[in-house]
Amino acid sequence: MISKAIAVARKEVHQISRDRRTLMILLFVPAFFLLVYGYALNFDIRHIALAVQDNDRSSASREMVSAFVNSGYFDFAGDVPSDDDITRVINRGDARAVLVIPARFGAQAARGRPAHVQVIINGDNANTATTVLGYALGIVSAISTRYEAQARVGSPLGPLLTMEPRVWYNPELRSALFLVPGLIAYIAMITAVVSTALSVVREKEFGTMEQVRMSPIGPLAYVIGKTAPYFAISLAAAMAIVFLSMALFGLPMRGSWPLLLGAVSLFLIGALAFGVLISTMAETQQVAFQMALLTSYLPTFMLSGFIFPIASMPAVLQAVTYIVPARYFIVALRGILLKGVGTAVLWDELLAMSIFAVVALALSSLRLRRQWA
Repeated sequence: MISKAIAVARKEVHQISRDRRTLMILLFVPAFFLLVYGYALNFDIRHIALAVQDNDRSSASREMVSAFVNSGYFDFAGDVPSDDDITRVINRGDARAVLVIPARFGAQAARGRPAHVQVIINGDNANTATTVLGYALGIVSAISTRYEAQARVGSPLGPLLTMEPRVWYNPELRSALFLVPGLIAYIAMITAVVSTALSVVREKEFGTMEQVRMSPIGPLAYVIGKTAPYFAISLAAAMAIVFLSMALFGLPMRGSWPLLLGAVSLFLIGALAFGVLISTMAETQQVAFQMALLTSYLPTFMLSGFIFPIASMPAVLQAVTYIVPARYFIVALRGILLKGVGTAVLWDELLAMSIFAVVALALSSLRLRRQWA
């Protein structure tokens, strides 16, 4: 019995050694999971971009700004002279929070009189906004305690310094308003990539790919024709998610419907073409399914800013996120749905998704042409 088991084991080892792709997945995936989960799963939010509108220009106001920047949580993102600049830096994502210091702030604090500062927070990501709010309250409270000690002012009347928080785009900090755009990207990416990857590989397994090769259809026409039906289905599913989210979770629509349709279409074209690209590298549906999940599920969930802030990741992973299309799609969705911004603000994201779609289409067509040659 033992000898038979050993014989079967030897045969299986030989089979595994011949199937290099499966062997690579078995060895590579655990290590990849460890690295990604170990470094990307970081609940400590740091490097928060902070813009400052200092209307006092005093030593006390500079001390307040230094307290925020030196706390280790905030990075100075620049001065904003006007209220219009505040809207611009938040809409473009140049700053996640803006510290507004009123005139005569330093004089009021020096005399032991109550003073206040305002912190405006981008609420499109409710988890991050809640954390930023907590950081800001803690810093202002610490400075208030020091001022009270210096002025020998007791606290029966309340703290000397107070903070007036304002959360834009999601004042109630509802998690659904930031989760739903991410879920749209997550669901659309996985379904689009897996559907086209399995569709092409299925033809390989059934032997119909040889018939396609002998036909006058070119690789690009084949890719477009193969993805067109799935594009229509995925687009309908994505828009259905948007409508259901509006009905069930109160998701607002503050932007342009044509712009939303265009952003979703760009993302889906890239995802579907990427699925075809995966199918050119896989010989079986099982391998195609594993590759599709590995290259779509993990990056979309972990490296797109959907759950974990990109600014808190190591520099290496931050660089990797630039090739993740969901990173740009989620920013575009939140900008259109929650902020109501247009192409002038989302131009970079739309351009990045367009480049990904063109590159994915070109690579999939090129690989098919080489296989058919």
